[in-house]
Amino acid sequence: MSQVKYNIFVFLACFCSLIFAQQEGIQDKEMLVLRLNEHLSRAKLDSDRGNYYNALDNLEKALEVAVKIDDKSNEGKIYTKIAKVQFLVDKEDQANISLTKAIQIQRENNDYGNLAATYNIKGVIHSTKGEYQNALDYYKSANNLFEEEDLEEYISEVTLNEAKVYIAQKRYEDAKTQLEKTIILAKKHDQKRRLSSALIESGKVYCALDNTKMALSQTDEGLTIAQTNNILENINEAYVTLSEIHEKNKDYKNSYAYIKKHIHLSDSILNIKRENLPPGMSGQYINQFKDAENAQLKAQIDEVTAESAFTRITTILSIALITILSLLTLSLYKNNNIRLNTNTMLHKKNDELIVAKEKAELASKTKANFLSTVTHELRTPLYAVTGLTNMLLDEDPKEHQITHLKSLKFSGDYLLTFINDILQINKIEANKVEIDPENFNLKSKLENVISALSNSAKDQNTEIHFLYDNNLPETFIGDQLKISQILINLLGNAIKFTQDGDIWVRAHKIDVKDNMYQLRFEIEDNGIGITEEKQNHMFDSFSQGSVQINRKYGGTGLGLSIVKGLIQILKGKIYLKSTLGKGTTFFFEIPLKYDKDAQKPIVEEVKTANKMDDLDLSKVKILIVEDNKINQMITKKILNKMNLYCDVVDNGEAAVEQVKDVTYDVVLMDIHMPGISGLEATKIIRTFDKDLTIFALTAVTLEDKMHEFGDAGFDDIISKPFKQEDFEDKLHAALSGEKIVSSFFS
Repeated sequence: MSQVKYNIFVFLACFCSLIFAQQEGIQDKEMLVLRLNEHLSRAKLDSDRGNYYNALDNLEKALEVAVKIDDKSNEGKIYTKIAKVQFLVDKEDQANISLTKAIQIQRENNDYGNLAATYNIKGVIHSTKGEYQNALDYYKSANNLFEEEDLEEYISEVTLNEAKVYIAQKRYEDAKTQLEKTIILAKKHDQKRRLSSALIESGKVYCALDNTKMALSQTDEGLTIAQTNNILENINEAYVTLSEIHEKNKDYKNSYAYIKKHIHLSDSILNIKRENLPPGMSGQYINQFKDAENAQLKAQIDEVTAESAFTRITTILSIALITILSLLTLSLYKNNNIRLNTNTMLHKKNDELIVAKEKAELASKTKANFLSTVTHELRTPLYAVTGLTNMLLDEDPKEHQITHLKSLKFSGDYLLTFINDILQINKIEANKVEIDPENFNLKSKLENVISALSNSAKDQNTEIHFLYDNNLPETFIGDQLKISQILINLLGNAIKFTQDGDIWVRAHKIDVKDNMYQLRFEIEDNGIGITEEKQNHMFDSFSQGSVQINRKYGGTGLGLSIVKGLIQILKGKIYLKSTLGKGTTFFFEIPLKYDKDAQKPIVEEVKTANKMDDLDLSKVKILIVEDNKINQMITKKILNKMNLYCDVVDNGEAAVEQVKDVTYDVVLMDIHMPGISGLEATKIIRTFDKDLTIFALTAVTLEDKMHEFGDAGFDDIISKPFKQEDFEDKLHAALSGEKIVSSFFS
């Protein structure tokens, strides 16, 4: 019995020991967690004060604890924090190593929130090195992860960093968009530092966009927040930005005042950073210099105590003189540094101007190539649309189909005009677009535009009312295509933004003098209206009412910019009135000449004699070189209708061989094809046949590329989609032996 009691006692003793050991272990872990949190708190406090080396020391101690208790989440997070501090103290290589470790740990633990923070730091490092695309890629990844993890409060830092990259790239509209997001999020989550920085960066953007009023407003607001919350770096950045804005306004007094504040605060910040550096760091060279100087002076004074009074006075005066000279030298050195920095800044600005010029030229070239590619891709299917529409109209369609086909033709013609205007928008701004005046019926033109857009209005359950002044003549001389495009844009906008409402189109005269009428057109709707703030920018390129409106209603933002440009070319003006929620009215005024001798009905569809009927086409052979099957079919049908025989090949190599084997009168050569291009094929053909008529049948229309067609050996260019009569004129000239005079190569 005693043995049993003994065994029970031993068991209970072991059990209690185990319990106590577990409790002690739990207590030890709790103590380590407390220590971990304490180190992290101290690190944050030190970092906020700019005491980065103390912060780094506390983070490294926190990391040791995290590893000891196997806290992977904190381990990855701490590596990210360490990397951030290492980067701030110019230890970039160490920062990258820490980030790599953080990413590895966070990926293994599916810690996507902290992984996003790490990606953000990676983006910052790439950005400071000028590797902007890499930076943007990391920011995008960070943003996506924060959104997936529903960590909205952290997104503002990413969007702010993205905006800074866009500013560095001079992509100011992109920067503006990201800063608007940052400001909204920072206000929502009460992030004063981020809000202040975003407003100051916004000031830089508006300054670059020549809106100095908004630039000052945004920067002042950012400065106020920074001063209220004692955010020294942001205050300093605001001073620099305000100096630049005032300089742009030619307010040099205020510009100088702010740059002085910036220099003074920069010195204060530098002193704070020096104070926070550990002993032995180069940042404390001034204090070390003063200590050494004082020791030297003390030694000299001790030495002179044993000398005569005269020698003592002489020595003291010498020391004083040396001290004064030292201070003077230090002052001159500082002034010289300021001058050198100023000169460096001036040289840097000159270099920046040269770089900016080179970037502008590169951007212009890139834009030209982009437009060439995009318009070619648009014109190729458009050629099929207009070609098929014309063929269907010529093949005796049913009565109820004619209206639809004509609407399709009208839309195709308008789209082609729109593409041309996009290409020529720079010419519009430079007033280099030529006016093509002709006699036309203004009232019929307005009715046609309204008719073409009536189905869109019906879809919106909106009615269009047309009011044409009874005292206004119907027929004028003017550029009807440009007037048509203006009306289509304005009426199309009115329809887009009016649901279950009414639209009024009015035309009346303002004044008349010597047969020159000053006309006013009004397009009024009772739709959603435009805010007063947005009205000032409605005629800017790519301007939208708002992001939400753009998403809901669509649109490129080019329409009103083109409208304004066209109206200016027509020597007119445009303005608007709008009330949010009540509707908008666009007014434009243009002069049109009235020709009383031309007041007779204008028949728009006149059947003219076909020039090709004068020629014997029975032996004429034409080669079509085109890789697009639909375009092959359309071009061949057009030629067959003209009683012309044609062969078709789908690449440049085949064209060269075909021309060698068969005698052709005309070659219609596409440009963009697989294998060798139409340009290369034409150059090869010209090595053995100088006389063959070769037309470039292409969607490429940029004038700066026209010389390439002339150099390659083309006789002329037929732009796709083409007008039937233009095509026939050039073909007739080639087949009849007339001299081909190309406007493209002149």
